[in-house]
Amino acid sequence: MTWPMLFGALSLMTFQLADSAFIGQLGRDPLAALGFTLPMQQLIIGLQVGLGIATTAIISRTLGIGDQLRAFRLGGLVITVGSTLVFILCAALWLLQSPVMHALGADDSLLPLVRSYWVPWLLSAWIGAFLYFGYSICRSHGDTKLPGYMMVATSLTNIALDPLYIFVFGWGLPGAAWATVTSFGIGCLVIYRKLLKRGWARFDLRQLALGRALKQLNSIMAPAMVSQLMPPVSSMLATALVAGFGSAAVAAWGLGTRLEFFSIVVVLALTMSLPPMIGHMLGAGDIEKIRKLVRLAVRFVVVWQLAIGLIWLIASGVVSELFSSDQQVQEVLAAYLVRVPLSYSGLGVCMLMVSACNALGLAMRALLISTLRLFLCFLPLLWLGSQINGIDGLMSGALVGNLFAGLMAYRFYRLGMEKLRAPG
Repeated sequence: MTWPMLFGALSLMTFQLADSAFIGQLGRDPLAALGFTLPMQQLIIGLQVGLGIATTAIISRTLGIGDQLRAFRLGGLVITVGSTLVFILCAALWLLQSPVMHALGADDSLLPLVRSYWVPWLLSAWIGAFLYFGYSICRSHGDTKLPGYMMVATSLTNIALDPLYIFVFGWGLPGAAWATVTSFGIGCLVIYRKLLKRGWARFDLRQLALGRALKQLNSIMAPAMVSQLMPPVSSMLATALVAGFGSAAVAAWGLGTRLEFFSIVVVLALTMSLPPMIGHMLGAGDIEKIRKLVRLAVRFVVVWQLAIGLIWLIASGVVSELFSSDQQVQEVLAAYLVRVPLSYSGLGVCMLMVSACNALGLAMRALLISTLRLFLCFLPLLWLGSQINGIDGLMSGALVGNLFAGLMAYRFYRLGMEKLRAPG
């Protein structure tokens, strides 16, 4: 179940890196505008992933008790509720773009560039969320291959269209977003045709006990969504902190964050494939097997992410030159790659623990782990490091904060497992 999600998530990260590489050739300002947009993108993704977690849990459980018709109608409910919520959020971001950019510390000179980019970008975000809800319904029915293949196909389409829209058509920064709109739109046509053909999404919602269904959806969605929204809130605060060191620092931080997404792609795939496995084991009452599965995943993630961190450290000079033509951005990005990726093992463990706790029905514990990671470990050490040694100290703070967060998260998971294993 992990392999299709791994290749799918890897392809998504690859097209985002390709976007950054193409935009980096346009100069510092477009790259900085992209960096300021990133926290908003994480906000939208947090909402859709929170709903996706609830979708997988509820539909798979409904299928498990044999009520297929209700599962199909729940699929239609998820699509309706999800697309409406994301649309409202995108509209709010458009209306509040100037206050948001000022709050993040953006210069007034960047606002016209951001404004030209946000129309196609917000459209691409809404279409991407619509597509993601289709993926979530497929996964809840045990089909990870179709979403995985479609992630690869849409990503390759996006990469192919980027240079055409950005350079050949001369659309510049907005061209990157229009390429995403096109590729995600094609993906929606394929995914929803399959969903409707298989009958996995029905929209006769009057036949569904809406009150009970929405309550059931919200019981998992609310804590999961808040948990998913913690990183973008943290990202906005971190970006505002980085902005104090200038536009080159913001551009480099945005690039580093995108490289981080790429670096933890295996962890992301595991967070999508582990919950159904844990759910089945929990249903069978096999707590010991869950413990062994999670321990194996944690050991793998620690070794894997340490290896990724060492690769970025060794390749820091080459990578920084590849992703930006600006000397200042290159220097800051190289400093980022020497420090922060070494902490991805701690970040990966934290992400696994959040996923495992959600699957175990410990949604509030998962929320607590996410909150403490960001507001007890990451952001305070980010600020402290910046006070001690400027931008380099800030990145060292990110390194220490992520490692502390991993240790804290594993401890909280262990305490949760002890409660589940306790008799009664």
